[in-house]
Order: sequence, then structure tokens, then C-alpha cells
Amino acid sequence: MSQQLLIAGLCVIVAFTFVVIETAMQRVSRVTAEELTREKPRRGRALAAIANDRARYINVLLFLHLTASTLAVVLVATALKPAWLAALVMVAVGFIALGVAPRTLGRQHADTIAVATAGFVYRLSIVLAPLTRLLIWLGNALTPGKGYREGPFASAAELRDLVDQASEQVIDEDEREMIQSVFELGDTVAREVMVPRTEMVFIEGTKTLRQALSLGLRSGFSRIPVIGEDADDIVGIIYLKDVARRVFEHRDAEQTERVESVMRPVFLVPDSKRCDDLLREMQAARKHLAVLVYEYGGVAGIITIEDILEEIVGQISDEYDVEAPEIERLADDALRVSARFHIEDLAQELDIELDADEEGVDTVAGLLASRLGVVPIPGAHIDLDGWRLTAEATGGRRNQVTRVLVQRLHPEPAE
Repeated sequence: MSQQLLIAGLCVIVAFTFVVIETAMQRVSRVTAEELTREKPRRGRALAAIANDRARYINVLLFLHLTASTLAVVLVATALKPAWLAALVMVAVGFIALGVAPRTLGRQHADTIAVATAGFVYRLSIVLAPLTRLLIWLGNALTPGKGYREGPFASAAELRDLVDQASEQVIDEDEREMIQSVFELGDTVAREVMVPRTEMVFIEGTKTLRQALSLGLRSGFSRIPVIGEDADDIVGIIYLKDVARRVFEHRDAEQTERVESVMRPVFLVPDSKRCDDLLREMQAARKHLAVLVYEYGGVAGIITIEDILEEIVGQISDEYDVEAPEIERLADDALRVSARFHIEDLAQELDIELDADEEGVDTVAGLLASRLGVVPIPGAHIDLDGWRLTAEATGGRRNQVTRVLVQRLHPEPAE
């Protein structure tokens, strides 16, 4: 019995060591490996090979870790009676000695451990890699669906490591939301982000270059779709830079030449394309604007690289985007507030009762939409405890209500 427990203890130590090395190898960066290659070529080459094909080496370490820990469980189970006592002991040992402690140690000293053990892991993988590949092949053969050539183990370990890092709150809330947005981008289709056809700014191909310049300056857009017969017939895209260059080089061109003479080819994509794939395609094609078409060939809307990036980083404003104040006091107790103004802050200003939880919305624009039952447009209004809230202005690429006028309702005089 004592001999079995001694061997089990040695197996736990071996498993502990492999978990430490596995954690360190997951965290070491390629930059560290490249720097070490220049400083210590012999160790650096081994670490660089691991960093470039991490899954292969992590799978070997995971196999050895599981082998040692399983052997420890079997030895303890045969040595200790009753069985529940052996299970309790191994759960505690596994959680502390194979879960928390080695992973903490591996993260704290990742570079040092990775450098010290790179050669050992590299040689070990030469011997055991064929066995791990055989087991991965067998697992893929027994598992329904398409398997993973290198096994799913490294990906699961990396995901677990990311969850551990998030739980340690090493990043703030804004960064965490941005990372989450990157993952969600793969599940977002282009039509969810696009500017719909009804809100597009476009120009007919027969218009003059002067009219195109005027439209670009008034709208603030540097790329404008060119249409033929109707909005479903987009024949090209004009760039304000091209128009300005042509007018600068030939002054008479602004009156004599048509928009169709300087337009560029249109970049068409289906509106069902996922945003991450579309972003890569637009980068490769060097296109900042794409026209989305639905399944029957009609134009659904347009999308820009900026629209996709805003799904990750939030609203992007440039030097020409004027940020209006949240609240502006007018005469006769009237207010002009941002559509994003919180309704509880508005209630405090007006000295009325409004609860965001009861209303189910947080912003003034949301309150208008909730009470009206439709998307508010300029002129739409609601009455609220002696006050009238009127949608006053729209803006942005989505043409949404941006400002709301708040006026006191005066009682009508009695006849």
C-alpha cells in the first residue's frame, strides 16, 4: 500500500511538471522565441520550432500529463479503501496539484520555463509524436463529423487560458467588450450592419461634375454610388477625390463632363456574407465601399469598412462630426437633449417619475420608440406628465433621431 502511494505521488509530481511546461509553452510568444534564437541559437531554434507548430508539442505534453495523472488515480484507488476516500483525495490533489498550482507557476515564469525545457520537449515530441498522431486519428475516426488533424486539445487549452486571464481581470471592461465583438463579428452578416437602400445617398450618372461636388460637400460623403434607371441599378461609384482632381486639371469639366465619365467599377457582394469574411475581401480588393445585393438581385444597401470596424470599436467620429451637448437649455423651460440621454437623468431634470426598468429602455430615443410603437421620425412626439417630447433631427449613416425637443405643455384656458 505504501509503495503504491509512493508511486502515485511520483506520478502526480510528473504530471505537475508536464502541466507547468504545457502552460508555459502556451504563453511564450514568437517574439520571445525569435529573440532567444539570436541570443542562444541552440535553445532558440527548439523554442522557435515549438512556437511555430505549437499544437503538435502541446498535444505530446497533454498526453504525458493525462497518462501520469490517470496512473496516479488508479494506484490511489487500489491502495485506499473505501473507494469514496480515494476519489476525495484525488479530486483535492488533482484540483490543487494539477490544476491551480502548476498553471499559476507556468504563467508566472512562462519565458524562463519555456527556454529551459524547449530542448527536452522538442526531443520528446520526436519520440512520442507518432503515438499522439495515431490516437488523434483514432479519435477522429470514432467521432461523427469532421475531425481536427492536430487534435482539439491545444485549442481547448488556449480557450481555458483566455477564460482564466479574463477571470483575473487583467483587462478592463472596454477591452473585454472589444474582444467579444471580434468573436461576434464572425456571426454578424452584412445586412445587419449596412446602410439600407432607402437611406443611401446616390447620384445619377447624367449629373455634372459640379453637381457631384456639391452633393459630396453637402452630404459629407467621399464615395457616392452612381445609379442608372433607379436605385436598383447601381452602375458605379464616384470618389470625390477623382472629381476634384478632374475639375482642378480641367476647369471647364465641372460643367461639361458627366459623373459617369469619372466613376469607378462597383464592388458587389451578397447581403448574407459574414462581416469578417467581407472585411478581408474588401482589404484584399482595396475597396472601402461595397454594394450589397439580396438573393433576387436587387440592391439591399451599402456597407463601408468603417461600418464593419464600428462593430468592434464603437462609433468612429472624424474632424467634421460635431458632437452636440447632451442637454441644451432653451427659453420657456424648454430643453433640447441628445437622443442617447438617459431617461432617468431626464426625469430628474423635469422633476417627473421615470424608471428605466419599468419602461424597458434606457435612452430618450428608446422611450419615444417604445411609446409610439414605431421608429421615431422628425416631428413624432409623445406627451409625458405635462411635457411634450418631439423628435427633432436625424443624423449619422443610419439616419436615426439624434436630438429631441422637450417642451412644457401649458393647459388650455377654460371657455
